[in-house]
Amino acid sequence: MKAIELKQPQRIVFGTGCMNQMCDKYLASGMKRLFVITATPILPMIKPVLEKMAGNGIELLTETDIYGEPTVGDFKRILAKAKDFGADSVIGVGGGSVMDVAKLVATFLNSEQKIEECYGIGFIKRRGVWFACAPTTAGTGSEVSPNAILLDESDNGKKGIISNHLLCDVAYLDPQLTMTVPPRITAETGMDALTHCIEVYTNKFAHPCVDMYALKGITLIAQHLERAVKDGSDTEAREAMLLGSMYGGLGLGPVNTAAVHALAYPVGGMFHKSHGLSNSILLPTVMRFNMKGNEKRYADVAIACGCQPGKTDEETAQRGVAFVSELSKACGIPQSLEEIGIPKTAVGEMAKAAMLQQRLLKNNPRDITEQDCIDIYNSL
Repeated sequence: MKAIELKQPQRIVFGTGCMNQMCDKYLASGMKRLFVITATPILPMIKPVLEKMAGNGIELLTETDIYGEPTVGDFKRILAKAKDFGADSVIGVGGGSVMDVAKLVATFLNSEQKIEECYGIGFIKRRGVWFACAPTTAGTGSEVSPNAILLDESDNGKKGIISNHLLCDVAYLDPQLTMTVPPRITAETGMDALTHCIEVYTNKFAHPCVDMYALKGITLIAQHLERAVKDGSDTEAREAMLLGSMYGGLGLGPVNTAAVHALAYPVGGMFHKSHGLSNSILLPTVMRFNMKGNEKRYADVAIACGCQPGKTDEETAQRGVAFVSELSKACGIPQSLEEIGIPKTAVGEMAKAAMLQQRLLKNNPRDITEQDCIDIYNSL
């Protein structure tokens, strides 16, 4: 069996109401100046924690100016605020965008490196200040991954920064923080989490140490996503979705994603569509394309989704693709590029951009060419 390095935060705290533990732990740490990155709708949910900290002498600065997926410019602007504040610690409470920025701000706060030097895998030289993450969506798994993604305005390309130094000191996964997420975002982020799990399990570099996370994540999301979309107050569904998302995130460091993400990046980068929506539209079609690369693995995905086995792995795998497609439709997600305003005339440029994502395409179970990318986009 090949060697693999499992990567996760030093501490993971999971459970409804666990965010309340954050304050006492922080107060015992000796840190004094906390830079809080979040979103305005989340502030009421974390107000008691922040008030308790302030009442115990902690200096707080709250940053809520992140809209959509973060750009390099967003990161630099927020980093400057954290430096001016003199932060000795950072917490990101929000979706993947908020957490990715929090991870990068903490890491570059006292660093002489430039963000542009660190695109890719393993270029960050040292760890930054203490930081924590608390997800409010069940989607990216960023709270437990060593990955961060920014949109580079210079070329509209998504740039990945991957480093063990981006693993947070503690991740607080509190399903209560996900209860007020609207149905559309619940659906899109949930399909993103499902994509992570499927791409980790069917990956060319899949590993038994990570397979168990991926399969369990697939099962949890397949059983609970539609419930969470239709009733956001369904505690059991919210807990299952956040756990499934975390399992997907745990696979991003040691294994990572593949062609779905590579083809989704141009959709998001060029047309500013959400990452979850981009993945959702592409997932069934890329699964169908990839099946020939490993029918047994895709059959396993189908079984994890709750599908009945067919007479062959191919038949079982096809049932899995159909299930994922129907789940997406049931959650109200658009099924074509045309529905989200992307013209066929953009396909050639998107295909070229997707082929630049070789750090992801090398993981794909089936080799993919530029013409394959064109065909996949045109089929949507």
